Amino acid sequence: MEQRPSRAPHTGAWMLALCTCSLASLVIGMAIGRPNDSLAAGSNVNQVTSTSTISGVGSSVPSDVSKELDFKQFWDLWRQVKERYYKQPLDEKKMMYGAMQGMVASLEDPYTTFFEPKSATEFSQSLQGKFEGIGAEIGIKEEQLQVIAPLPESPAEKAGIRSGDAILKIDGTETVNMSIEKAVSLIRGDKGTKVVLTLGRFHTEKDKAGKDKQVPETIEVSIVRDVIVVKSVRVTYKDDVAIIEISHFNQDTDSGFTKAVDEVLGKTNIKGIILDLRNDPGGYLDRSISVASEWVGENVIVSERRQGKIVDEYRGVRKPRLNTIPTIVLVNQGSASASEIVAGALQDYGVARLVGMKTFGKGSVQDYSEFPDKSAVKITIAEWLTPKGRSINKTGIEPDVTVDRTIEDYHADRDPQLDKAIELITGKKTSTPPPTAKDESKAKSSESTKK
Repeated sequence: MEQRPSRAPHTGAWMLALCTCSLASLVIGMAIGRPNDSLAAGSNVNQVTSTSTISGVGSSVPSDVSKELDFKQFWDLWRQVKERYYKQPLDEKKMMYGAMQGMVASLEDPYTTFFEPKSATEFSQSLQGKFEGIGAEIGIKEEQLQVIAPLPESPAEKAGIRSGDAILKIDGTETVNMSIEKAVSLIRGDKGTKVVLTLGRFHTEKDKAGKDKQVPETIEVSIVRDVIVVKSVRVTYKDDVAIIEISHFNQDTDSGFTKAVDEVLGKTNIKGIILDLRNDPGGYLDRSISVASEWVGENVIVSERRQGKIVDEYRGVRKPRLNTIPTIVLVNQGSASASEIVAGALQDYGVARLVGMKTFGKGSVQDYSEFPDKSAVKITIAEWLTPKGRSINKTGIEPDVTVDRTIEDYHADRDPQLDKAIELITGKKTSTPPPTAKDESKAKSSESTKK
């Protein structure tokens, strides 16, 4: 894998230092969706029925279960553990939840998850746009736990957390073979409390020939948790170009984006629009469809494929208002799930060009079901395809114009991706002013401190 400071580093880069491992999130922006309330990228909320008695003991096996399986063996194990384990009494509910988690974990799919009641509540709250934590989306890529994206103005962003940072330790606990749920539980916490993350990332150095090379490093970052309120849409202007930034497709995105579009259309001097989806980890499916509709109208925005067959197509919900306005979509490796659906649709229909870096590649569909005891399960049931049939999952969306934003750019407050987007719209080359000697000194001091 290409080793760029803004990309997720390869697992082996820190093997000698700490070893690294495995979209969950602290905002949990998986692509899931409800049929009527639509979460982000596809899931149906079904009520799973069960009884209050122990079912399965002595009862017949469901017809769709392999006849080679002997469920008596499971109950034999249950009895042996319950009767013979040296510490008594045992927590039977904890044992049951552990068995359910083990069943889901056997699928080796990071997006298929069993939630105990408390975790299920936190998951629901995080999609509502308010929770307590550090404000960062985490996920698994190349079997490595990493930061998908920090939220704007969050404690994580203010502490210097970046997309692609590998999470090596959480408060000293190594993340090798750690589940996403465990990582989330360790990083989440009450406002005012602190968590220390040990991160792996790359920085640029000159080799003996004077060429840039990427060097892995580990840093420790201490973050004070806070109440995170995700305001998902923000609009700014530069050089007569409207910049609409969507940080997350959550409950307020539809109203916020509609308000932003109304504002932009009310101006007479706008030369174009930049839709900034960088570090947007996803959210609700219906919000992404609503946003894409402003450019592609009532055409197909995304298709759902299960076991090799297209089972559903999701179309836009309104007539387009922005399809005649020059548009650039900014994406990077932190753009995932619902943001990839929007970017892929606008690219396929030719109503926008994509600038930045290849997206994360989270294009699978999860069904979210709640149990009577408030526990829940999220199961991957399908994958998303762009209007032209391109698979998003694991492959991501390639930009039309590749422009990186390096660690050095971040330090110096430069944004070559935004500069390029403005240039493509206005025809005028623009760039963030180069750093002054004071800025460079500050950047070097910051880098050495983090090391």
